[in-house]
Amino acid sequence: MESVKGKNVLITGSTGGIGAQAAKMLAASGANIFISGRNAEKLKEVAENLQIPAERVLVADLSDAVVVQSMANHIHSLVPALDILVNAAGIGIIKPMDTLTLEEFQKTLNSNLVAPFNLLKAFLPGMKEQKKGLIINIPGVLGKVPMAGAAAYSASKYGLVGMMQSVREELKRTEIRITNLFLGGVDSAFWDNIDLRVQRDKMIVAEEAAKAIWFLCQQPRSGVVSEMVLQPFNHQ
Repeated sequence: MESVKGKNVLITGSTGGIGAQAAKMLAASGANIFISGRNAEKLKEVAENLQIPAERVLVADLSDAVVVQSMANHIHSLVPALDILVNAAGIGIIKPMDTLTLEEFQKTLNSNLVAPFNLLKAFLPGMKEQKKGLIINIPGVLGKVPMAGAAAYSASKYGLVGMMQSVREELKRTEIRITNLFLGGVDSAFWDNIDLRVQRDKMIVAEEAAKAIWFLCQQPRSGVVSEMVLQPFNHQ
């Protein structure tokens, strides 16, 4: 496995349970961590807990291309390029089609598909210059197998998978790796505002999901983990 020590890593969605835990593990392994999120207060708390310098803490709405490019410019003023981009940001709106609004559909696409596109546009050029890097996205299993009520969410995640597969074809002559992590049910804040009966006590805990990200950041130099599926036993 390749060490993350000294690697420049950006973790978006660092205020969430999975993102915060992943940042903690990667920082403990010696990576130079940048964190971003929409909630300034929560982001500051994560940064203080992990002793991340203020210059590496970025409040950002990733669906805004101008904001993302500004964030990238700031990071590139500190380091030549990212070694690893972990996109753990996103939202979940699980509602049947008869109550799903156009606004909710567009909001889901903006957070789960447009935001990753903006990140690619901002950070991929730097990786291409050095001809190496790792991009990890988390489509979740609903980016593989849809379920009732997940029209907006699955549309965004299927789109993410297709986009990354296409970009992978463009990067064949480089050592830029692209990995999709398909997580099943994770006991996180994702479910707090979703009106759906679920057994959170049988879900994957956020720390174990983050450990999968930590593992994927250390892929062997001679290969790539194109995708990983991690789900609770009762979701198989």
